[in-house]
Amino acid sequence: MVDSVKLPRVPTGIEGFDELCGGGVIRNRTYLVTGASGAGKTIFTLQYLYNGATKFGENGILLATEERPTSIRENALTFGWDLKKLEDENKLAIIDASSTKIGVPSLERFIDIRPFDIDQIIDQIIAIQEEIGAVRAVIDSSTSIAYNIPDIAKARIELLKLSTTLEVLEMTSLMTAEIIHGMDARGFGIESFLTEGTIALYNRRTDNVRLHSLEIYKMRGTPHSNKVHPFDITDHGLVVHPHEEVYGEF
Repeated sequence: MVDSVKLPRVPTGIEGFDELCGGGVIRNRTYLVTGASGAGKTIFTLQYLYNGATKFGENGILLATEERPTSIRENALTFGWDLKKLEDENKLAIIDASSTKIGVPSLERFIDIRPFDIDQIIDQIIAIQEEIGAVRAVIDSSTSIAYNIPDIAKARIELLKLSTTLEVLEMTSLMTAEIIHGMDARGFGIESFLTEGTIALYNRRTDNVRLHSLEIYKMRGTPHSNKVHPFDITDHGLVVHPHEEVYGEF
């Protein structure tokens, strides 16, 4: 495939990853980051937001549907990422969409008071974008949203509304989705049909060792690696090895 039209790129800043897809993801599109529990999805997306705010001057929004913001901030600090500092500087906003869901009070500035009401979420995102000028967004996770909408057709429409709105707002976004081990690799769930690309993360056990790896399962509009590449989770986040390959079934 010839990349004849040079579409604008958004670098993730994740060491080794951008090399796999021509310098980064395409601007103003939504991508799915998928994998089983423990594969590194949240770390990948937080690193994307943190790098955006600290390295590229691109503010971001995190919609947290599964983990409370206090835990997210604490975990991020283990990688040296001070999210609270970014929030205080209006470079990052975290929407707490988990506390109300489980019925506990929240002191967060931004709260989803009607759990998984897509229209309210969109209204909040629009208001926050106007306030801080956000151009990056992360939905962690879309699985929680889909599970709370029993009708699969409606869930697809609601997620499509959300991803399309993010693109109309000229935000480059990542959605996480959890994949259960053994699920047919041809189907990453309804989210895969609503996004412009799928980045699959793996945490495969070989003998008594687990190996982290990733592949760009699809990415429309750009050449990209079709191989599975190993990555490490270091003290500073993910480090992808673009010149190494992993073989075997995933």
